Amino acid sequence: MADGQNSNSSGKVLNPEIMHKGKENSDAAGGESSKPLRQMTEPLQPEVMHKSKDSPELSVGHRNSSQQMKELLQPEIMHEGKASSVQTGCSSPGPLSSGPSTSAPSTSGPFTSGHSSSATSSHAPSSSQDVISVRQAQGDTAARKNREDGPSSCFLLNDMKTLSQGGNKLGSLDFSKTHTVLVDVAVFNCGGGPMPQDGRDLWHSDFVKMPCSPSSTMKTGAVKQSTKIRWEVISKQLSSLAKKTTASVNDLEEAIIKYNPKYKGQWSFDALSSLVTVVPKEDNYLPQLFPKIAALALRLPVLVKKAIPLLKRGHTAAITLSQTQIACLLANAFFCTYPHRNASGPKAEYHNYPSINFTSLFGNWSSRKKEKLRAIMHYFQTVIANEPKGLVTFQKRCLRDTDLPKWGSSNDKMPRLHVTSHGTIETEGTGMLQVDFASSWIGGGVLGSGLVQEEILFVINPELIVSRLFTEKLADNECLVITGSQQFSSYSGFGDSFEWMGPHEERLGRDEWGRLKRQIVAIDALNFKHKRDQYNMITVTRELLKAYCGFKGHRQHEPDIATGNWGCGAFNGDKQLKAVIQLMAAAQAKRGLAFFTFEDENLKQGLQQTYHLLVREGTTVEKLYRLLEDYCAAQTASCDSHVDLFEFIRINITPSSQL
Repeated sequence: MADGQNSNSSGKVLNPEIMHKGKENSDAAGGESSKPLRQMTEPLQPEVMHKSKDSPELSVGHRNSSQQMKELLQPEIMHEGKASSVQTGCSSPGPLSSGPSTSAPSTSGPFTSGHSSSATSSHAPSSSQDVISVRQAQGDTAARKNREDGPSSCFLLNDMKTLSQGGNKLGSLDFSKTHTVLVDVAVFNCGGGPMPQDGRDLWHSDFVKMPCSPSSTMKTGAVKQSTKIRWEVISKQLSSLAKKTTASVNDLEEAIIKYNPKYKGQWSFDALSSLVTVVPKEDNYLPQLFPKIAALALRLPVLVKKAIPLLKRGHTAAITLSQTQIACLLANAFFCTYPHRNASGPKAEYHNYPSINFTSLFGNWSSRKKEKLRAIMHYFQTVIANEPKGLVTFQKRCLRDTDLPKWGSSNDKMPRLHVTSHGTIETEGTGMLQVDFASSWIGGGVLGSGLVQEEILFVINPELIVSRLFTEKLADNECLVITGSQQFSSYSGFGDSFEWMGPHEERLGRDEWGRLKRQIVAIDALNFKHKRDQYNMITVTRELLKAYCGFKGHRQHEPDIATGNWGCGAFNGDKQLKAVIQLMAAAQAKRGLAFFTFEDENLKQGLQQTYHLLVREGTTVEKLYRLLEDYCAAQTASCDSHVDLFEFIRINITPSSQL
């Protein structure tokens, strides 16, 4: 969650073309073959909320009395997270139930002939015969029979595709109008390693204004003021520190305030001071490390010669840097050298960008900040002692209007799904596209007091923090994809229980561009002040779009996605609804989904059962989208009671003979 900034307002959402409900799906339980168009924000009329003659449960398409409506909203199915009590098809030994289905067997499912290999690898089987064929082809019968507990339609973690299994060839590293490369591509492609690319400083609104720019000036002198190039003052202070064998926090504070005089008496360094105090003297390497970080920061004009473009709203663009360049940029963030980046008011030049200078991390001591600083100081100690040689790419992706899916007419079926209540995205999801439950201000409260999923990810992978230097606040149709970042720390806990547990041993291989095979996508969910605000199709479609933006592949062989309870913590998202939204987005993107419920066993079982039903019935994205329209209407009609989404899906998809 963003620390001290407005988080995740939805802003302008989509275009009118996808903001209404079209023709009703003729497969809807109890539904008619067609119904007139209606605006997606218009609630269903009471007559469609009923108990059918065949079922004592909730379905769509018949009239209902007020008494039946009261009976419908019974507490046992009206709360979030409760697993469905009906395990439809769960006891069948094969992946698909042999029970009756309202849908005709698919003749064009992803496991039938005539589909590309990418579609085949990312979608669930559509018939028992298809599954048998795939098992024989893969020689994996035993593994398929020994899935973890739950419906057998779900897949094993080992079934999920990773970056190491992809067949994509990157070719030579190169730059373009939309890809800025800060290393010399000619030298790199000849095996010479990541040498800085020559270039020139650009003091311009489309580029990062660098601390070492001759255009960055400041006033000096108390009585007789004069204008000096700010880097001269910075260099003098950091050079003095770099020459020391040890330096205290007071030395750091004095140096930083020299080139940030406006903030004298305002900035606090008590968190950094307290860290030095609490670390046992025999283990305290910090006084020796501070001068080395200063020396690293001073290398900025040599390591980063080319102007860094800002990743601005409305544009797809990428930046590739070396890990050493990132370390140098972060060393400057540590010493708070970036100009025009301390003000955050609406009229500030960088008001639409996250903070980058570390001032907010240094003040207001807390146990959270202690653990964050331990991880970040370990990062600096590691990269200074053993300079990394790889590259990292940061790509802002922006969906164009022509890229927007037509959810109400999509024939894509459910993707491959693995669900577990154990493990984490960054560990068990290694090699997959790992979802950062982001703030629209990338990194959220990593430099403040925030310490939930996104902040933890940035603390154990500090190279991610540099994205705050050049990434504008994400719009509804944008995401940020980071390829190649290194994990430096291990941890335990979450929030107040978070604890730095020491170094992480990186074992990932690298791709042709020298990037570690780790890919992270930052997608920001909406922040709902009131939980009921999420049950309308404008917000549902926005979340579908955001997830699809992050999940959409851009090459033939893409890894599957590792995700979980996106936007379901401080942002008040409904776990079941967010799971279904991500399932639909993955289906549309034709990629498998590994879903980590973070020890929520009820959610795991409910999602497994729901997925099994959706696969068995051959449910399409269109059908599920129509069900969500009806579900949102049911929530609106339910007043203060909660309608369980998994139960709603079960009742409205399952044939009445099975209820």
